[in-house]
Amino acid sequence: MSSANLDLVRSVYPAWERGDYGWAEWVHPQIEFVIADGPSPGRWTGSTGIAEGWGGFLGAWQEFHCLAEEYRELDGDRVLVLAHFSAHGKRSGLDVERISTSAAHLFHLRGGKVTRLVVYLDRQNALADLGLAPEGDPP
Repeated sequence: MSSANLDLVRSVYPAWERGDYGWAEWVHPQIEFVIADGPSPGRWTGSTGIAEGWGGFLGAWQEFHCLAEEYRELDGDRVLVLAHFSAHGKRSGLDVERISTSAAHLFHLRGGKVTRLVVYLDRQNALADLGLAPEGDPP
């Protein structure tokens, strides 16, 4: 894996940790954005698609923050980030910290841009989709 790809993925998280989910120069114009699981899975394309998909998801939460815990280089074009998120439901006041908060983000990269981003709200689903051992299991 190119260290430039890993550096690019790492550069995304400081803003996300502050709750800033604006999409920057790292996004390919025709990015495919996927929410793979959870209450509102879907697939969108391009910056307007991200705004629709991710904006719709974030609209249900207050103080949504994402913290990267581990970066895994899968191959020359993909980085899996194991993450933790926290938030409060706008309507219910539900504290997400009290339920499963272990997420994963799968970044596909080409030419210094993210061409596909898959968000898993349950990291075990990401590990299963990628054929990786579930957390807590020996490798």
